[in-house]
Amino acid sequence: MKWKQFFTPVSSIDGEKAREIVQAAEHGEVLYLDVRQPKEYEQGHLPGAKLIPVGDLDKRLDELDKDQPTVIY
Repeated sequence: MKWKQFFTPVSSIDGEKAREIVQAAEHGEVLYLDVRQPKEYEQGHLPGAKLIPVGDLDKRLDELDKDQPTVIY
C-alpha cells in the first residue's frame, strides 16, 4: 500500500508515551492524526487532531507534512 511507505521509518509507542507527547508538545509541533470514522471523531478526539479516516488515507497523503512528527490513533 502506498500510504505505508509514507510513514517509514516509523516508531511505535505505547499509550503512556503518547500521553507524554501530548502533554509536552507545544501547539503545532506534533500533528495528531485521527484515522477513525467521523462519528467516532465527533464523540471525542484530541484537541487540534486532524481527521482522515484510514480508508481515505492513501488518497489524502498530500494533506500531511512528512517532516512533521505525527501521532496516529
